[in-house]
Amino acid sequence: MNRTIIAGIGSYVPDNVVSNEELTQFMDTSDQWIQERTGIRERRYVRRFEQTTATIGAEAAKIAIERAGITAGDIDFVIFATLSPDYFFPGCGVLVQRMLGLKDVGALDVRNQCSGFLYGLSVADQFIKTGMYKNILLIGAEVHSYAMDFSTRGRNVSVIFGDGAGAVILQPSPDPERGILSTHLHSDGADAEVLSMPNPGFHAGAHRPEWRPPVPPQKYGGVFITQDLLDREDFYPYMDGQAVFKKAVVKLPEVIGEALKANHYQPGDLALLIPHQANLRISQFVQQTLQLSDDQVFNNIQKYGNTTAASVPLALCEAWETGRVKEKDLVCLAAFGSGFTWGSALLKW
Repeated sequence: MNRTIIAGIGSYVPDNVVSNEELTQFMDTSDQWIQERTGIRERRYVRRFEQTTATIGAEAAKIAIERAGITAGDIDFVIFATLSPDYFFPGCGVLVQRMLGLKDVGALDVRNQCSGFLYGLSVADQFIKTGMYKNILLIGAEVHSYAMDFSTRGRNVSVIFGDGAGAVILQPSPDPERGILSTHLHSDGADAEVLSMPNPGFHAGAHRPEWRPPVPPQKYGGVFITQDLLDREDFYPYMDGQAVFKKAVVKLPEVIGEALKANHYQPGDLALLIPHQANLRISQFVQQTLQLSDDQVFNNIQKYGNTTAASVPLALCEAWETGRVKEKDLVCLAAFGSGFTWGSALLKW
């Protein structure tokens, strides 16, 4: 059976650099406060009304396609992971298909938030292994800057997130010394609202004790967006940071260990761990738990913030571009996020 390899990788971040200091113009915060809690110094925001999740995803895809030595016409399937699509529907997959001028290939949208790229990678791996597709374009992209609450009320969430995109081209390879060794996916919806954006939405109310029903103007319809919802400004992301931290520092080491055990490796065998860039403190805790050296872990949240579905491919691309990932290196990718969902992938580069 063929293994799945990453034949090309690309990333894109907007040129608009937003420092912690700049955010103090909009909310009661400080560079020290943000760095102590998250490790973030700056992030990137798209050019408002000029760039979208799909457009920056397409930019990353163009680089990945070129580096894979193929053309857009060779792509036979698209997977797009994001929590911030251009439209509520359709998804970004078809928009990128149109932007890149691809053939009428299938396009799958993945809504697993921070774990979206790992879920997409696992799906693509199965398609490649079975011989169904030979050139899969997998994108993880996010534009958070359009949907955050940039006031003191929303600072605990807003200071964390940034915009960016990463993409890979996945192909079959007969080389047993290269490729994806295994992927491992999990979820637990018991605390789904701990990290969520329930509005606008159709939720019945039982999910959140503090929720009160909107007042629709007529018998049918009018629930998705109401004046009451707008008046209360109940349409921003919500996060219980402490609860997320406690869960992440348990589940990330577990799923990384699961991938290593499945392939008969130990943490010390890793050339590089690339964790989802949620919070530098989480990455450092995972590193300590697994007893990994600084050289074995790659972090770039300091420069880009948390780009959710884009964070793993964005970090992987930068690690490869800077020589931190070399041929035949044992690399582990891992992510944890809203849902909760989490996963890992172990591969030989």
